[in-house]
Amino acid sequence: MPIATKSLGTLEALKGKIESKAARVGIVGLGYVGLPLATEFAKAGFTVTGIDVQESKVDGLNRGESHVQDVPSAAIAQLVGEGRFRATIDFSVVRELDTINICVPTPLRKTKDPDMSFIVSAVDEIAKYFHPGLLVILESTTYPGTTDELLLPTFEKLGYKAGEDFFLCFSPERVDPGNPTYQTHNTPKVVGGITPACTEMGKLFFSQALDEVVPVSNTRVAEMVKLLENTFRMINIGLVNEMALMCNGMGINVWEVIDAAATKPFGFMPFYPGPGLGGHCIPIDPFYLSWKTKQSGIEARFIDLAGYINGRMPHFVVEKIQDALNEHGKAVKGARVHVAGVAYKRNIDDLRESPALDIILLLKKRGAQLSYTDPYVPSLKLDGALLSSQPLTESAARADCVVIVTDHSGFDYQALLDSSSLIVDTRNAMKAFQSEKIVRL
Repeated sequence: MPIATKSLGTLEALKGKIESKAARVGIVGLGYVGLPLATEFAKAGFTVTGIDVQESKVDGLNRGESHVQDVPSAAIAQLVGEGRFRATIDFSVVRELDTINICVPTPLRKTKDPDMSFIVSAVDEIAKYFHPGLLVILESTTYPGTTDELLLPTFEKLGYKAGEDFFLCFSPERVDPGNPTYQTHNTPKVVGGITPACTEMGKLFFSQALDEVVPVSNTRVAEMVKLLENTFRMINIGLVNEMALMCNGMGINVWEVIDAAATKPFGFMPFYPGPGLGGHCIPIDPFYLSWKTKQSGIEARFIDLAGYINGRMPHFVVEKIQDALNEHGKAVKGARVHVAGVAYKRNIDDLRESPALDIILLLKKRGAQLSYTDPYVPSLKLDGALLSSQPLTESAARADCVVIVTDHSGFDYQALLDSSSLIVDTRNAMKAFQSEKIVRL
């Protein structure tokens, strides 16, 4: 059979399966990205198989129990009951699949180099059961070039050609945990393929379950899109954190400065300072770009500087706490410090890269007695110690200092003010209150 005819047949066969929702969808990695994506395709009428290496997670999902805050257990239970979703640790199911989305973690090593081991492991497992007609889409955030430098050779060395025998794309995840407005289904989905046929297939696939799909010319563009989005936020947060440091030295309220600047109807977008960066994306993703550009002899100076400033914020917060305690005649050593909120942002249960963890460890090293409250994080294991969330008002009354690290909307800030003797507010959560008890970032 001529290549052109074979290619057309493979494309049309997969296209028909996707359009009729007969395509068997696979999602590798059932975390904050993969599980919401799996549920969207299952709700759209596809039969979805989730693959994850954590057996306890898989068992829970098959019982209808969700471990991701944005995906209710009731939704999982319904999809499992309808036979639309199941989870497994067995990669051999790839033989039965028509599409595979790879949504595995991509952490940084301590040297700020990307750790590609999860992607490599997933790709190697998929390669064992690879077959013609597959659509493979990498969603794990990574450096530009990963899809065509790592995935493409692995699959083509099996004797298959991208765009003819199989289809390969990159589509950056855009997950914002806890966002009540923008979720997986209504956040525009960027996708770029190795070939135009790959891009076409990726666009067709996502359009079956998501509201808007944005095709780009190739995988490198799609990979760079994600890094630009998060680098933009990282650098602007770094700028405003540096502004907070400067305002602190000059006795100026940085929050008032930002609010006033935000009244300008053009040329300004408000970003806000805080105790440090958290989550998987903003503190980590820009360093993929920095690492890659250094290989080409280009220094990513904005990224490196913003990373340094943002990384110093937990230290600045601890110094702020120390100064505030000193003004009240107390030292950090032996002081009872209560942390309000440990998740990396408000109203979620995600601890990844949370600055609260750094602040707690730094305070512990200085001899403080630590406790915390977080309605989303009932317990916390840190530095070999197990901490449990305590009632906020009662804990605040016993503490020498309360530090607001995460401004959960469920906190009663009036009660917190009434019961506390000293509050260090890193999020401007006490904006509505004026009190000598409050020390603002």
